[in-house]
Amino acid sequence: MATSVFHLAFPVYDIEKTRTFYVDMLGCAVGREDKRWIDFNFHGHQLSAHLYDHEDMFTPSNPVDEHDVPVRHFGIVLNWGEWEHLAERLKREMVKFHIEPCIRFKGQVGEQATMFIQDPSNNYLEFKSFKDMSQIFAKE
Repeated sequence: MATSVFHLAFPVYDIEKTRTFYVDMLGCAVGREDKRWIDFNFHGHQLSAHLYDHEDMFTPSNPVDEHDVPVRHFGIVLNWGEWEHLAERLKREMVKFHIEPCIRFKGQVGEQATMFIQDPSNNYLEFKSFKDMSQIFAKE
């Protein structure tokens, strides 16, 4: 596994709603910020939310294992227990899922737990887990 920290910048429509979602819902700490951007610690990685003044971003999707998966999304691979805990917490918080917590590719190489949610600016986040972490990049 890589030990480098990734940085991802993404568009948002409202900085304060974004702060509330990433801090209160996902437990991210806030890093540096300005009027038009804010950085979050997302499981040790740097997310930079940048204010975008238009709500017309097109989000194409692809069918994947009977789900409509947004092409543009980001997320994190958690250990199995963390994934289960987050799924239960999001359910308790009545978060609207784009794809409900489920097991994808059941019984196949790359079997994984996954769920998709949207932030207040309609950015899609995927949280996934593998019982066997060696399967993350497995082909067969």
